Amino acid sequence: MVMFQQDTRTRPDLPKLDLHVLPIYEQGITGRGVRVCVLDDGVEFRHEDLQHNYDPEISYDVNDDDDDPTPRYDEAQTNAHGTRCAGEIAMAANNHKCGVGVAYNARIGGVRLLDGFVNDRVEGTALGYAYDKVDIYSASWGPNDDGKTVEGPGTLALEAIERGVKEGRGGKGAIFVWASGNGGSRGDNCDCDGYIGSIYTLSVGSASQQGQFPWYGERCAATMATTYSSGAYSDQMIATTDLKNTCTIKHTGTSASAPLAAGIIALALEV
Repeated sequence: MVMFQQDTRTRPDLPKLDLHVLPIYEQGITGRGVRVCVLDDGVEFRHEDLQHNYDPEISYDVNDDDDDPTPRYDEAQTNAHGTRCAGEIAMAANNHKCGVGVAYNARIGGVRLLDGFVNDRVEGTALGYAYDKVDIYSASWGPNDDGKTVEGPGTLALEAIERGVKEGRGGKGAIFVWASGNGGSRGDNCDCDGYIGSIYTLSVGSASQQGQFPWYGERCAATMATTYSSGAYSDQMIATTDLKNTCTIKHTGTSASAPLAAGIIALALEV
């Protein structure tokens, strides 16, 4: 399975590429019991495709300091990112809505941190939230992908990540999945991104529906794996949940790849 609207395996002009999760489903492995938290601009947890798997215990709004991670709505839908990422991981199955999450029986939560002033305190709070309950954190953000910025987590953020890895998941370690960045066309290199280069995170890049390195991809030694996303402008993008209980087929970049990897890891943790 790949999260494109059209199954690339049925098109003779495309290579037969797949995340190969269908055989896992046939074994009854669907992510059940695994808890995944999306660190982003919020999660629309009342969405028809997310409400069944929503986990309030691993959700929080750092920006407004409350327990509701619902995104702030505006006309441009600028805060759809987290909801889209959450859908890739844990959209409900067989409800004829937007699609199916990779780990469609996993529990999904969200921490809203990106819709406001973001500093080390905000990041540290988000990255350490419910670390004793969360199995996997999925983050699709980082420093500017402008080819000039060298930046990494501050003291509090790094302490939170390290604590999660060393103490989370019952002492086995929480898993931090991070998108590797979209600045390839601007000469950006993800080795200059301290979130991706950290020994405590798993960095995930993108491959196109053709199985090719995309135009926005950043080449660096820190990238641990790739999953699918868009490539050329004519390629399909990722289908997932969107704001106001709608769907999108326009989720793209490594932002879309990291949640797919988080879903795959959730399947592995169920076993």
